[in-house]
Amino acid sequence: MRLLRSSAVVGLFTMASRVLGLVREMMLAAALGAGAVTDVFLTALQFPNLFRRIFAEGAFNAAFVPLYAGKLEADGLTEAQLFARQVLSVLLTAMLVLVVAAQLVMPWLMYALGPGFVGDPGLFGLAVLLTQITMPYLMMMSLSAMLSGVLNSHGKFAVAAAAPVLLNLTLIGILAFSPAEGRQLALWLSVGVSVSGVAQLIWLWAATRATGVRLSVRLPKLTPDVKRLIVLGVPGAMAAGVTQINILVTSSIATLQEGARSWLYYADRLYQLPLGVVGIAMGVVLLPTLSARLRAGDLPAAGNAMNRALEISMALTLPAAAALAAIPVFIATGIYERDAFTPQDAQMVAQALIAFAAGLPAFVLIKVLSPGFFARQDTMTPMKFATVGVVINLALGLSLFFGPLGFAGLAIATSVAGWVNTLLLAVTLHRRGLFEPDARLLNRLPRIVVASAIMAGFLLLAHQNLGWLYPWLFNSTLLVLAAVCAAGLVVFALASLLTGALRLSEVRTALKRS
Repeated sequence: MRLLRSSAVVGLFTMASRVLGLVREMMLAAALGAGAVTDVFLTALQFPNLFRRIFAEGAFNAAFVPLYAGKLEADGLTEAQLFARQVLSVLLTAMLVLVVAAQLVMPWLMYALGPGFVGDPGLFGLAVLLTQITMPYLMMMSLSAMLSGVLNSHGKFAVAAAAPVLLNLTLIGILAFSPAEGRQLALWLSVGVSVSGVAQLIWLWAATRATGVRLSVRLPKLTPDVKRLIVLGVPGAMAAGVTQINILVTSSIATLQEGARSWLYYADRLYQLPLGVVGIAMGVVLLPTLSARLRAGDLPAAGNAMNRALEISMALTLPAAAALAAIPVFIATGIYERDAFTPQDAQMVAQALIAFAAGLPAFVLIKVLSPGFFARQDTMTPMKFATVGVVINLALGLSLFFGPLGFAGLAIATSVAGWVNTLLLAVTLHRRGLFEPDARLLNRLPRIVVASAIMAGFLLLAHQNLGWLYPWLFNSTLLVLAAVCAAGLVVFALASLLTGALRLSEVRTALKRS
């Protein structure tokens, strides 16, 4: 229950960030649409943002939290604080070198990040400039990830989860109040990305001090503890960031077709909402929970935590995936289609959304299964599986992109790679005796699938017979979409109770404890 409550807190703040992010994307779509300038800005945003997702949403914590929490528990705050200072100094130095180097070589690096921009010198130059402007965000997010790991180890999950909200608020403010358009607006948005990184770092630094942890920067030294962190962290970064690495690969290929980069991004943002709320929140909380129970030698409790995390995550993810797959055009139209974003753009986004929806459960399962390795300080095994996924994604994505499926093939490749990675993680955990699905999990999963299918059927019927609803909701597709999705949630809840995927006694217990 503590796992559920902590995950709910992280999920709440993550949801706030993702909802604000969705508002940001709606405003971005209306202002820039889906075209060459949008493709350029999204490339500038995604490259440093990739590292934010890899570091802040699991990989850095996967290596840092067990080590820091272990020192905190065994040696006390003083030794844990010393370790954190050493890590901070090395991390700051490494990221500063990386950011400066990337800015210097960006004209050459852009050939890999945006090969589709090469044929237009003006567009290529803009892509280089904007990505150089956003690169400091990478350093800020790496440092913020470390501070988040400290806060998570002290049980301050909410403070760390709230930090990404500042990025969305900054960009929403620019989109709402800046008179700029086109390339000039993209420039201001890029500046806003780096400014928000500074704001997030200040927020987390203040929260860390309020927790009683005093950090400072000193001359970087590769102490044995820091070396251990690096050994664990590098493969962990690959493993926890597999989904994001796959998306970066497909996004780079997508620049070869104008608008495809934007279509994939807008579809990605829609499925990232449930992924962030469920998978990332569950993974962030599950790692320290598993680490603590394994250190205590309580293997049954660790197994129960993993089973309940899988049960909860699938109960929340499968209906979301079913909804995205059942009414993709309706969702893309209601959320994005206005001003510069055309009906054709909505159709293209819907194609990618169907493919991403098929992979959504896998993307969440990766976040839940990976801590089973990370908590045992095994980051090499997930890294190997992540590498397999990247290779599959690249090979399949290229073959499908240049075939009849076009850009939608890139989304299909990402989902296939996600499922391959998930199966490798699950089978390996089981074979090593590190995880055994219990009777409750095996009993609930099929019932959740049935309840999700019932909800998907309702959404399809509702979408085909909702013309009467528009006059009641100011002829707003967005409001009609919200009403239909709310009704779908009610149908899923009822179907869950009828099928036994959810028990009324559990709902009553949860409400009483709340």
